[in-house]
Amino acid sequence: MSLVTIILAGGSLLVLAFIFSYVLCWANHAFHVEVDPRVEAICEALPGANCGGCGCVGCGEYAEAIVNNGMAVNCCAPGGAGVAEAIAQIMGVEVSASAPTRPVVHCGATADLRLNKGDYLGEPTCAAAANMAGVQACQYGCLGLGDCVRACNYDAISIKDGLAAVDYEQCVGCGACVRACPRNIISMVSFSSDQMYVVTCSNKESGPAVKAVCKSGCIGCKACTKKSDLCVMEGNLAAIDYENYGPEKLEDMAAAAEKCPTDSIQIRG
Repeated sequence: MSLVTIILAGGSLLVLAFIFSYVLCWANHAFHVEVDPRVEAICEALPGANCGGCGCVGCGEYAEAIVNNGMAVNCCAPGGAGVAEAIAQIMGVEVSASAPTRPVVHCGATADLRLNKGDYLGEPTCAAAANMAGVQACQYGCLGLGDCVRACNYDAISIKDGLAAVDYEQCVGCGACVRACPRNIISMVSFSSDQMYVVTCSNKESGPAVKAVCKSGCIGCKACTKKSDLCVMEGNLAAIDYENYGPEKLEDMAAAAEKCPTDSIQIRG
């Protein structure tokens, strides 16, 4: 290869390098999107768990929602009050007081309380078992195969005697277990006190049908509603009105729980 060819090749590469550099600089300037510095500051304040508990895909999207859409600053359950206060300072607002939300398992049937249990030999996940017939006679009960356990990044939920149980000292309220449960028997409840009464059943069938499959299911007798106005019926299933839940109602709720013939109103926390 002659010296002239080498020089021409090198010169061509140099010219191309200049052209591409110019194009990249122009594109960077032309398509640059100005990022509010508060978004970056909030991202740094957030724990980076990307758990989705706030309703956003990740911490970055939550930061943008706060700055651009006025989303509340106290939606990060893993970060808690400290992160909420840090974000409030960045945004120049005050943190509104709110009770933490925690998951509750609406099933109280441990293995010994379930009737007509089937033998499941398939893939050991709740998602797989939920699609199979005959796994459990009760189609609303906890499957106990641990999808919620695997979804939790905080070791706050475990399977005890075939039933999911929440460790509230470890729980940050991210809601990952709620999203993981294929039977939708875990829900988020606003814990206005350290301990809350919950209905530990999700079976919506009639009383005789519930009795046929479980010893601890709600039979729709309405006894609880006669003791507390917080207890309401959703079809055949008892539920608790948490919007009106307060300390002044606890004595009545205790009476309602005591009156329940199947012990399906229990304290969690």
